[in-house]
Amino acid sequence: MTAVTRVLVLNGPNLNRLGTREPAIYGTATLDELRSELGAAAEGVEIDLRQSNDEAELIGWLHEAVDARTPVILNPAAFTHYSYALRDAVALVTEAGIPVIEVHLSNPHAREEFRHTSVISGVATGVIAGFGFGSYRLALDHLLRLP
Repeated sequence: MTAVTRVLVLNGPNLNRLGTREPAIYGTATLDELRSELGAAAEGVEIDLRQSNDEAELIGWLHEAVDARTPVILNPAAFTHYSYALRDAVALVTEAGIPVIEVHLSNPHAREEFRHTSVISGVATGVIAGFGFGSYRLALDHLLRLP
């Protein structure tokens, strides 16, 4: 990969409700605030932050990442635990040599048992969880350090 000039930040179902959905778990900040925070941390890099409740749309965006050779920060949200279609799309990206960092705002392993399994982690480049928006910042920092 060449130096990163664009990062695709993909967010799965219900993350459009950040700021109001279970603030004790997910915090009170919104996706717009995340977009601003990541943009400020990555001067000169385009942060293309998107959210969808639609599995097919997320898959299409991952296909776009392969075609454009764009690294991805992915919070698959509930799709983490059961979406084999999303898993296969992530594998297309990483098999093409493009990094995909799986992120989670909360620590899924400190929550309900069904959240302990990720079908995405096995094909992701790495996983960062439990640091709120810091999970995204750590992922971005890693991507920006790539040669």
